[in-house]
Amino acid sequence: MANTQFVVNSYRHDPYKNFKFRVRWDGRVVAGISKVGALKHTTEVVDHREGGDPSTMRRSPAKTKYEDITLERGVTHDPEFEKWASLVWNSEGDAAMSLKNFRKDITIELLNEQGEVAKAYKVYRCWPKEYQALPQLDAGANAVAIETLALAHEGWERDTAVPEPVQT
Repeated sequence: MANTQFVVNSYRHDPYKNFKFRVRWDGRVVAGISKVGALKHTTEVVDHREGGDPSTMRRSPAKTKYEDITLERGVTHDPEFEKWASLVWNSEGDAAMSLKNFRKDITIELLNEQGEVAKAYKVYRCWPKEYQALPQLDAGANAVAIETLALAHEGWERDTAVPEPVQT
């Protein structure tokens, strides 16, 4: 029985997994990202009513808000998170901030089990609103040290140029 969910791979029944992905900025894959926050937006509602029909409430869309995206990865010597966060805030003062380069467009790619890009999302005008270089350190713990970058942004959309990959 054919499945209409997947146009190219009509025999596929399973949705994509959430553990194979990568993030790109400045034209390259960023190393070691282990967790990406959800892509989510919320549109506010404006309630109003018409004078001739006071018993019925009308509802209209208003402002849309895009939620921040948090990226997490194990602490390594790769400086990408810290370099980007330093463009927004720098210990050398406001003059060291880069007004030209602190915003970046990023791409989040969801991969299938074979490592091919199944879906991609473009996230626009991102900038680091929060950077955590080290987690709370605990000598009694048995865990990986994680650094975190929280990104404010101005919206996202699915990259429709990415086709459903042919699976063999």
